[in-house]
Amino acid sequence: MTGGAATLLQSNDTVLLPERIADLTGLGELGVAGELTAAFLGAFIVANLMLATTGVAGPWAKRKITAAFTDRIAVNHLGPAGIFVIVADSVRLLSKENIIPENADRPAYDLAPIIIASSALLGFAVIPMGSGVHLADPEVGLAYVFAVAGIASIGLVMAGYASGNKYSMLGGLRAVAQNIAYEIPLVVTGMSVVLFAGSLRMSEIVAVQNETVLFTIPGLEWAVPAWFALVNPFAFVLFLIANFAEVGRNPFDMPEAPAELIAGYQTEYSSVYFVLVYLGEFLHIFLGGAIIATIFLGGPAGPGPAEIGIVWFLLKIWAVFLLTQWLRSAIPRVRIDHLIEIGWKGLLVLSFANLGLTAAIVGVVFA
Repeated sequence: MTGGAATLLQSNDTVLLPERIADLTGLGELGVAGELTAAFLGAFIVANLMLATTGVAGPWAKRKITAAFTDRIAVNHLGPAGIFVIVADSVRLLSKENIIPENADRPAYDLAPIIIASSALLGFAVIPMGSGVHLADPEVGLAYVFAVAGIASIGLVMAGYASGNKYSMLGGLRAVAQNIAYEIPLVVTGMSVVLFAGSLRMSEIVAVQNETVLFTIPGLEWAVPAWFALVNPFAFVLFLIANFAEVGRNPFDMPEAPAELIAGYQTEYSSVYFVLVYLGEFLHIFLGGAIIATIFLGGPAGPGPAEIGIVWFLLKIWAVFLLTQWLRSAIPRVRIDHLIEIGWKGLLVLSFANLGLTAAIVGVVFA
């Protein structure tokens, strides 16, 4: 970035996507019905963007990345670099028989996959993705995204209980124990960002990071923006660790633990139900990456014009996804008792220490 810290939160993001759609299509002239239609179209665009991203990551990118890390050959027969395995897997999974266990609690069994997947999609509603792709910007945006993401814990418990399988039940219990242990450090660490930004509104958190210059590199005329990952790297690392535990990635994938629980809470799911559970898992990984990119990495900010902001945003969340796959290939899972101890005795204490230190620094600097 030359000539100062670049901010992509300009004209493209001051108008929300539903408002832009309403203006371009004339739906705004139809009153409430037109506004609701524009909001639905905006949600449809954002949802399909993230579903497409997840569709590439789950069946294809995950395999290619893991193969690269472990020196193996991944999918390579269907299309260039095996990319058409996405279509093949979709047809294969959706065409399988949906087998329901005899002892399943049907209402809970049927609802659990929907809750797991939809809770992640709801979180993207308040994420400013750049290039005008931003559905809503409430005052409590960060609190909202934490709240809806946490709904997935209910889905995991429902899936484990309703399957009528002891392995699934253990996976559901592990999932809720893990989420409680790590969700508190996650939220507390996020609050340290709020102290710096002075707002829970996602667009303002992004704007504060990119309107402030942290330092300038002499001779190169490069101004480094005050992204909170640079301002408070300790909080950034804490948030990353807690996020990996929240989305159940190595070394924190104990709710599934194939060697112990077969597949945990998702053992009894097949066909379209398995697709929804699997999709929800990856949607939550990308939602975690979106939150990290927004509150620590400047959101859609990056070199170049504001129109390519969404490109930078997608690159950042894919970088977080790459990190999760790296850890999956390099680090073994921890024992369940160690996992809980790390959350309650480690991250919780460190997150409150970080919050207190941040409050003291903000109080002294901005007093």
